[in-house]
Amino acid sequence: MRSILMGFRLWNSLALCWALYSCNQIPTKANYLQGFELGTSYNIQYISNIPKDKIQKGIDSIFNILNKSLSTYLPQSDISKINRGDTTVVVDHHFRAVFEKATEVWKATCGYFDPTVGALVNAYGFGPAKAINELNLQQKDSLLALTGWQKVKLKNDHTVVKEYPFVYLDFNALAKGYVVDVIGDFLYKIGNKSYMVEIGGEIVTKGNSPKTGKAWKIAIDYPLQGAHRKFLQTLTLHNQALASSGNYRKYRIDTITGERFVHSVNPLTGSSKKTNILSTSVKAPDCMTADAWATALMVMPLEKGKTLIENDPQLEALWTVATKDNFFVVESKNW
Repeated sequence: MRSILMGFRLWNSLALCWALYSCNQIPTKANYLQGFELGTSYNIQYISNIPKDKIQKGIDSIFNILNKSLSTYLPQSDISKINRGDTTVVVDHHFRAVFEKATEVWKATCGYFDPTVGALVNAYGFGPAKAINELNLQQKDSLLALTGWQKVKLKNDHTVVKEYPFVYLDFNALAKGYVVDVIGDFLYKIGNKSYMVEIGGEIVTKGNSPKTGKAWKIAIDYPLQGAHRKFLQTLTLHNQALASSGNYRKYRIDTITGERFVHSVNPLTGSSKKTNILSTSVKAPDCMTADAWATALMVMPLEKGKTLIENDPQLEALWTVATKDNFFVVESKNW
């Protein structure tokens, strides 16, 4: 709680600082911040006359607070304690926001988005942990018993209860998007009307690009890069977020047809299935939503995903689908 209060005090002091600066000057050029957090790089563009080191301290505070709440890589984070079976942890409003969004997308995708699928992903060798060689039916059923978002509840007293102690929560599929949103909100609250926050390819924008005075222009990478970087598509974002998901670097070639496939784990059945969906990109009003949906669309059947996106006016999506001979087809809905 003390670290959260310190973060809020820092935000408030920065807001006051912005007010003092803005009385004298109107910022005219972009500022840039870059660094490495959450296991990846981040790039931030914004317009402000507040000293850069003060804004950097605010952003560092955000990373610190959110890591203590949501990072599975920190043994003493709230989520790590919960995963070890601690039922006394009172989670903060950040944890609750991510939990509620996970529940929303889990329901909307009929269970294809599920933050408890990590044990199965690792068992099949698609995650960071060591795979189980020749996963048998009994082992799969045991892991499937620990999978299912309906087995996790957030109580009114802000503690988390799990149906089984070994159910493992992993918010990596939407937490990065949430961090992007929180940093964007921070910049807005201290007076930035135009900014772009990007962490590991997840992006949120506000206003227009200071370089062009127009909507931010974003390029989506071609799935398989050669010696020269190529872009699949360029799009514009104005007060929108973009997130992409892909596992095209972990693919297998069908020895009979020659087709390129990646493998995704179905959280409903516990099975690993072949899919020729190499990547997905989603535009949404906020980055946490875009992040979660990009993950879900990688797992569910293409036509089902297209139908769900078509019925949600707030979402836009693009799929990259592989065929024989590395030929790619781009499918899109509401794009």
